[in-house]
Amino acid sequence: LTRSLLHFFTDLTSTVGYDNIIQHLNDGRKNCKEFEDFLKESTLKRSLDVFKQQIDNVGQSHIQLAQTFREEAKKMEDFREKQKLHRKKIELVMEAIHKNRNLQYKKTMEAKRLYEQRCRDKDEAEQAVHRNANLVTQKQQEKLFLKLAQTKSALEDSDRSYQQNIAALEKIREEWQKEHIKACEFFETQECERISYFRSALWLHTNQLSQDCVQNDEKYEDIRKSLEMCSVEKDIDFFVNLRKTGSLAPAPVVYENYYNAQRNATPVRSPAPVPISSIFLLSVCWNPDLGVSYCVLLSLETIRDPLKSL
Repeated sequence: LTRSLLHFFTDLTSTVGYDNIIQHLNDGRKNCKEFEDFLKESTLKRSLDVFKQQIDNVGQSHIQLAQTFREEAKKMEDFREKQKLHRKKIELVMEAIHKNRNLQYKKTMEAKRLYEQRCRDKDEAEQAVHRNANLVTQKQQEKLFLKLAQTKSALEDSDRSYQQNIAALEKIREEWQKEHIKACEFFETQECERISYFRSALWLHTNQLSQDCVQNDEKYEDIRKSLEMCSVEKDIDFFVNLRKTGSLAPAPVVYENYYNAQRNATPVRSPAPVPISSIFLLSVCWNPDLGVSYCVLLSLETIRDPLKSL
């Protein structure tokens, strides 16, 4: 590199060569527009062109991949919304069944509580009749029997209501169990579809990323190949041949004593005399017979002795 830059010597007071080097370094660092003429024929320019083109191709592939991702996301959204609508129908049915089941269960438990209370009332009434059979008057005994009859009637009503609620609850339970099984089967099928679809989507997404990486690596390989063709020596030689100013360094400035220069000065020689035969005159002549002019080249020696021209 140092030997190559030895081609930039100029006059001692001139910085043209140095300025050329600095300008080249600045242009190379800033990649100025003014230096594109130099780079147009160099190997570095071709490498830069390949680099820019392949980087642009990588960017375009990323844009296309992003568009593909958006399309896949839209498909996933449509699939999710479709499953949501189907699931919503099942959920509404199950929600109504759950509500009806809970309400009937609550009524059944209330009927059971009332039935048990009526059983206790009947038992207490029977015990009161047996306990006071010989201790109360006839009128009081009639009241005890009347209360016992009322508790038995209330017990029968509560028992009938309790059994009816149990039957209704069992019917609702069977319906709920049937719908619950159907819902579970539907949800299982839907979940299998979701897992399968999601797995396929991830697989496709991974393949797309992998393919994009392979294609990008091919583009980067083109850049690496173009960089392998870039020659530092050729680029520098091209610049040197384009902008070189001279290969000889200026001679050093020596000290000259003014008085010594006058004392040792040699007389200036007069120029050597030019031979007369070497001096020529151009003469223009007119021929009236032909009506033309012509030039005659005559030496001074011929003019002095016209016979020599014959």
